[in-house]
Amino acid sequence: MSHFQRRNGQLHIDNVALADLAAEHGTPAYIYSKAAISEQFLAYQQAMGEQSHLICYAVKANCSLAILNLLAKLGAGFDIVSGGELERVLAAGGLPQNIVFSGVGKSHEEITLALRTGIHCFNVESTAELERIQHIAQGLDIVAPISIRVNPDVDAGTHPYISTGLKENKFGIEIDAVVEVYQRAASLSHLSIKGVDCHIGSQLTEIAPFIDAMDRVLLLIDRLSEVGIAIEHLDLGGGLGVRYQDEHPPAIGDYIQAIRQRLGARNLRLILEPGRSIVANAGVLLTKVEYLKAAGDKNFAIVDAAMNDMLRPALYEAWLDIETVSDNKQAKAVVYDIVGPVCETGDFLGKQRSLAIAEGDLLCIHSCGAYGMSMSSNYNSRPRAVEIMVDDCDSHVIKTRESRADLMRGESLLPDNH
Repeated sequence: MSHFQRRNGQLHIDNVALADLAAEHGTPAYIYSKAAISEQFLAYQQAMGEQSHLICYAVKANCSLAILNLLAKLGAGFDIVSGGELERVLAAGGLPQNIVFSGVGKSHEEITLALRTGIHCFNVESTAELERIQHIAQGLDIVAPISIRVNPDVDAGTHPYISTGLKENKFGIEIDAVVEVYQRAASLSHLSIKGVDCHIGSQLTEIAPFIDAMDRVLLLIDRLSEVGIAIEHLDLGGGLGVRYQDEHPPAIGDYIQAIRQRLGARNLRLILEPGRSIVANAGVLLTKVEYLKAAGDKNFAIVDAAMNDMLRPALYEAWLDIETVSDNKQAKAVVYDIVGPVCETGDFLGKQRSLAIAEGDLLCIHSCGAYGMSMSSNYNSRPRAVEIMVDDCDSHVIKTRESRADLMRGESLLPDNH
């Protein structure tokens, strides 16, 4: 079901007109559909059937407290990569025993906080991290549940910035060397081995790479069993892609079915860490056209959103669908580059888009629910956007727009020298 429809020339999110939200709250603005987020998460839950599982939403995709709270109420676990994300999940009502802690650079303070909180598992990314967790856990006299992230050397076929499963990537431990690491973990006094973790990248639109990685990890689990190390869960990470332009990712149900078939009768709990596939197409970014500018053969639509609001196009040339919020029957369609006010040539949101627009018109940038607000910044001293959740006919501000005063909070001038 599409949650974005045009009625009488006006684009709606569920039963709320986007133009009305812009009039009330201004732009730039992030708008999310509660129903769309819920449907995507529940698709994972329902596809699991009787399989023992935990669906851990990847908080980095969008860490809004309201979204985390919605997912917690639906029974989600959470995949975190920092102490800040841990605090957010707890504040949103997430259960500690449903949290897995990933990431290559866990600090002493973050590990301590997670141990005291009682999280489900650490996804360990290096031998150095393994030793650090043992040292801290021993000092606290807490047994640390751990899983080791293996790097299966599988090419996910995605942009190199979001590929994580190759030998040259910084993530995980090479699968051929990991048995010795598990044996070291088994020898340490304050570690408890729970599982094997694997994540090969993001925005995958085929099932084959997942299955390739899974097959390699299942062979690893068999080898571990042979040396007396029992594995309770298999964490296959996230990475299922979404449709931005002309991609054809598998349906969540088909993806889960393929994984469950490969798992067979193995008595393993299955953990998944989806992020993008839950929230990406549930959110949009609204922006207003400030100026139309012709420069030789190029036409620019300069809007009030920028790379600080949505970094993905500038970071790795991500393509996002852009359309008008209201039909403009007086304007003629022209091919524009959609650019922002930030003083960087790389500040663009879309290139070569045919739009019938005038100054003051609103544009809707689709598929912005993931890695939009969570990657936003205050570059050029720009306040971050307002966030709004639509619930059928109602809308709720879930994060107020920053003020310019907010940008200077915590700063101070140097004292006078006299």
